[in-house]
Amino acid sequence: MKSFPMFIRTTGRRVVIAGGAEQAAQKARLIQKTDAEILLAAPDLDPELAHLVASRRATQEAGPLTAATFAGTAMVFVATGCAGADAALHALAKAAGATVNVVDRPELCDITTPAIVDRDPVVVAIGTEGTAPVLARAIKTRLEESLPLNLGGLAAFAGTLRGAVAQRLPAATRRAFWRWVFREEPARLHARGAEREASRLVKDALAEGRVPEGAGRGMISLVGAGPGARDLLTLRAVERLQEADVIFYDRLAGTEALELARRDAERVCVGKTVGASTWPQEQITALIVAEARRGRRVVRLKSGDPSIFGRATEEIEAARAAGIPVEIVPGVTAAFAAAAAMGESLTRRGETDTLVFTTGACRDGDGDPDWAAHVRPGASFCLYMGVRSAPRIAAALRTAGACPGTRVDICAEVSTARQRLLTCTLSELPSTLAKEGVDGVAILRFAFPKRGQAPVPDLLAAE
Repeated sequence: MKSFPMFIRTTGRRVVIAGGAEQAAQKARLIQKTDAEILLAAPDLDPELAHLVASRRATQEAGPLTAATFAGTAMVFVATGCAGADAALHALAKAAGATVNVVDRPELCDITTPAIVDRDPVVVAIGTEGTAPVLARAIKTRLEESLPLNLGGLAAFAGTLRGAVAQRLPAATRRAFWRWVFREEPARLHARGAEREASRLVKDALAEGRVPEGAGRGMISLVGAGPGARDLLTLRAVERLQEADVIFYDRLAGTEALELARRDAERVCVGKTVGASTWPQEQITALIVAEARRGRRVVRLKSGDPSIFGRATEEIEAARAAGIPVEIVPGVTAAFAAAAAMGESLTRRGETDTLVFTTGACRDGDGDPDWAAHVRPGASFCLYMGVRSAPRIAAALRTAGACPGTRVDICAEVSTARQRLLTCTLSELPSTLAKEGVDGVAILRFAFPKRGQAPVPDLLAAE
């Protein structure tokens, strides 16, 4: 960032707008939303600005300006419409130590005015450092559509209760109480216009000195981080990351998803890599259950989709045994991302009637999966975690009758900046992986067309 976003207090402070025409009026419209004292520094004012002075919302300084005009201000806007006058006033304001914005002169700006979504006291500011104001307005439009018009009323109501909440509720339960207010029944009532009902619900809970049933309970969310690109996370996944008290993640889940998490959430790396883990699964499971028992919102962030070779079953069973609510937040699995990267479908009408996801890695001591069982006409299968098992996989498929020249598409680290798409034959699979240095996250898909049809060139192996 070249500019740091922050909010400037205006209560009891003066904002100077130098100029008397439309550019100055545009800035005045913004500052009128605050409680600042507005000084219009110009000998002549257009009707809109003159009305502000007449209504005592602003004052006017019509005489010659000096550095004293700008001293002690919260901020200064220079908008005369004359390049020479703007530069001269900028120099005066800087001599007075003011923070200055000169309209349409970014090189003379200490501050820039963002696009604003106003739900006072909730205010969202969108800036592009002056590079793309049209984009900022487009983002503003989307936020205007998504935030309830009366959201500020809920925030203001909550503000009146902060002292009472601090007195009546233990510190350990306050976050759960506010989460209930802003994300559960009170928020839903308020958004649909039932402000009194929402207010009564919150005040009743506060009078009883309690967090509503379920609001303070810990819970576990098994969240799919997708294949790597953060814009492939679901909206629900982002919500859970922003609500989390603690996030357990591993290398496979990547760092892009974590950038969307709540800034003060505790983050614990459990250190998993492909084919190995520095933390045994039993230890991970015990720890996430222990954190949820403390009343914390726990996110177990998993690569792809938690329910596909993500060892979710152990964690779900442990949570249920402990009486802890647990949910799965689906994610985009690697096979889907691989097909998208290649611009191909996982199935093909008239040629593929069966789609199989299988794995190349099992628990220590277990035998290999029956890869050969999928070599039949009309079957397409995606193979996860198969890089290290590639020689055995290729041999098993060959033994089952797969043609040595069957095409294999290798999709490594799909959807990330490191994505690679490789193609080889089944007989070349082990040597291609070694030659290209593919030793981590990769996806391959194998497809076998129905009898009497030409071989289908969309065989994928995935990890």
